[in-house]
Amino acid sequence: MYQSFVSTARPEQGPPRLAKLRERMKAGGLDGWIVPRGDTWRGENVRARDERLAWLTGFTGSAGFAAILDRKAGVFIDGRYKIQIKSEVASDFTPVDWPGTKLADWLIAELPEGGTVGYDAWLHTPEEVRGLKEKLQPKGIGLKPCDNLVDAIWEDRPAPPPAPFIVWPETYADRTHAEKRAEIAALLREAGQRCAVLTLPDSIAWLLNIRGDDVPSTPVPLSFAIIDDTGRCELFCPPGKAEALREHLGAEVDLLEIDAFLGALGQLSGPVRIDPKSAPSIVETTLRDWDIRIAEAEDPCILPKARKNAAEIAGARAAHLRDATAVCRFLHWLDGEAEKLAGDPSHGLTEIGVVTALEGFRRDTGELRGISFETIAGAGEHGAITHYRVTEETDREVRPGELLLVDSGGQYLDGTTDITRTIAIGTPPEDAAECYTRVLQGMIALSRARFPKGLVGRDLDALARFPLWTAGLDYDHGTGHGVGAYLSVHEGPQRISKGSETQIEPGMILSNEPGYYREGHFGIRIENLIVTRKAPALPGADDREMYDFETLTYVPLERRLIVASMLSAVERDWIDAYHATTVDRITPHLDGAARDWLKAACAPL
Repeated sequence: MYQSFVSTARPEQGPPRLAKLRERMKAGGLDGWIVPRGDTWRGENVRARDERLAWLTGFTGSAGFAAILDRKAGVFIDGRYKIQIKSEVASDFTPVDWPGTKLADWLIAELPEGGTVGYDAWLHTPEEVRGLKEKLQPKGIGLKPCDNLVDAIWEDRPAPPPAPFIVWPETYADRTHAEKRAEIAALLREAGQRCAVLTLPDSIAWLLNIRGDDVPSTPVPLSFAIIDDTGRCELFCPPGKAEALREHLGAEVDLLEIDAFLGALGQLSGPVRIDPKSAPSIVETTLRDWDIRIAEAEDPCILPKARKNAAEIAGARAAHLRDATAVCRFLHWLDGEAEKLAGDPSHGLTEIGVVTALEGFRRDTGELRGISFETIAGAGEHGAITHYRVTEETDREVRPGELLLVDSGGQYLDGTTDITRTIAIGTPPEDAAECYTRVLQGMIALSRARFPKGLVGRDLDALARFPLWTAGLDYDHGTGHGVGAYLSVHEGPQRISKGSETQIEPGMILSNEPGYYREGHFGIRIENLIVTRKAPALPGADDREMYDFETLTYVPLERRLIVASMLSAVERDWIDAYHATTVDRITPHLDGAARDWLKAACAPL
């Protein structure tokens, strides 16, 4: 299994670890210490040795942070985790609503004037540090970079993963790393910058056509790189990681030990481009210590990576076809299990059984490289926990008369997938079908969107929420995130959310996943992946460039939860056309009962 069901949350271990941390703070003359969820590389998934927040507090969510003071320990979490955190942290820790409550405001309210807060400069960006200083200094509160205090008390901290980096075949990239380096070099010359410091592993992976196995579910190489305005590059790696890459990288990419990274910064000629939103703060301070001119700008690989080329999109289509076939086999199996439950409620289908079966169907493809994130299989009230992770402690039976939410994805060499389906197990709960239909209407609205060039994700977000809003309902997560090409399942900068300022451009792959969650009862989410493209011209239309979306995911929707009378004629036609396409694409890869099931599941409304 790629997925483990062992619970890593140990609330009882938090208080003694908290006490040790406070002893270290006192010895260092600190009144506070900040513990981020992320690592040096700003990844959503981190190595076991970098799970500092979970180790200290017990909270295992993928976003959040803690601020530890002498008498109070705040754990800052967003709306996705307000249910989850209740069972994961001891009462010594206080959940704090974030971003509703800002860290600086909380520190000002809780710290005495003249207090000093420590932080690890490898784990915070220049933008984060500056933002805190601007608010804290007028209140007499100082910030002090220090060696990491959590690491100092973590006696059995896991070792780094040893797996070497690999070459990502040019068949899938369609461009050599020399061509990509030339593109970035041209961007630097145009901006008048001598070089760029790259600290995001997915940017380095894209630039050099390499991948890694350093963190769960995301095939990135944890490393640093410096690329200059001629296209020459230095790659800084842990020992033994990149020896197999020498022939692939060639003479214009130098391989260096990762411990040489900070020293190499001092040898650069400015202006040096760094991304203040993602680079470790220590990169900025090191360059300033050497009086090297800094040019703050977005990582130059971010947008080229997000704009998938034709080969990457073709790879995504192939990966989604393969993955959809596996998911359809799984849904056919699940329907059989539900029938058994209807005849015998003690049949014994569990959430872990669901996750295990789905991974098995993906493995049967023979091409699965890993899961793209830990599968969410939430039955009944667990479906209302947005990022629920089933463990041996939380596992429960799937029962007749409830909903089962399954959010999952696979990593294949040609693409990364992410799909959510909500399934009715027997007769659905009261109001569930109406809520499902509203979520589906929002998903359809975004799928059908046609919009002018220049719109950002925020402009499109309301399309998916409007059917819910009309009933006084909403959800507390974004509508869509970017997805990489055999990279991160949550890729920036493209998003569809209330706060997204990035323009949506052709080639960008996004999720389309509105939802609705009724705490204690059920959760609903429907997710397809879509790719942005230039829309065909329409007769009589304005002379302006327009975009629309191509759907990548073709897996049946839950017809048993669709209230057809709530749908417009356009929505009904879209669903029937979607299901007809699903049959056309998937049935050639199925046989026997699974093929018959798919045809029935995709019957016209």
